[in-house]
Amino acid sequence: MRYVKELKYGLHVIFHPFDGFWDLKREKRGSLAAALTFVIITIMLTTFEKQTTGFLFNTIRLKDVNVVVDILTVTMIYVLWCVANWCLTSLMDGEGKMKDIFIAMGYALIPMILIRLPMVALSLAITAEEGTFYYVLSYVSYIWTGILVFFGTMVTHQYTFKKTALTCILTVVGMGIIMFIGLLFFNVIQQMITFVTTIYKEIRF
Repeated sequence: MRYVKELKYGLHVIFHPFDGFWDLKREKRGSLAAALTFVIITIMLTTFEKQTTGFLFNTIRLKDVNVVVDILTVTMIYVLWCVANWCLTSLMDGEGKMKDIFIAMGYALIPMILIRLPMVALSLAITAEEGTFYYVLSYVSYIWTGILVFFGTMVTHQYTFKKTALTCILTVVGMGIIMFIGLLFFNVIQQMITFVTTIYKEIRF
């Protein structure tokens, strides 16, 4: 089944990022459906990790776990990065389309899934003195994912190392700008609704 092959191809991508991301774009070895599957699994893993990690390493109280917040957080980071990256690279002669970026960034999340899931079991089996292994794995998951995001951006847009580094920095800045504009927009809408509601009440009474 093609979908299963596209999921399995993720293992090739994370160990051979240059060839992997190149084939994702040029040879269509991956798909948006598979990439979104990895995003969904990451969202589920985020909530699962907060609820089941051993108490020695879990800084989140169960009553503070909010599934909706987890879904929105992971989804917003993923979507904001892809949108900001596309807007920026469109002005910097990037060769990647919006779909290419979404696919590459989805596959870049695979180390988070492969490493952090076993971390939950590890947290239940080790002592505080052995916690170094847990934290090392945590750092590795973030660093590995960051490296894949970097190389995914480089290969997708056919950039040099320096241009990719600059693009990643500017993408983070772009995410902040988009969030600011979004909050400003919703604030204006809220004020308009409040104003209209007040006028309606005044006319009614």
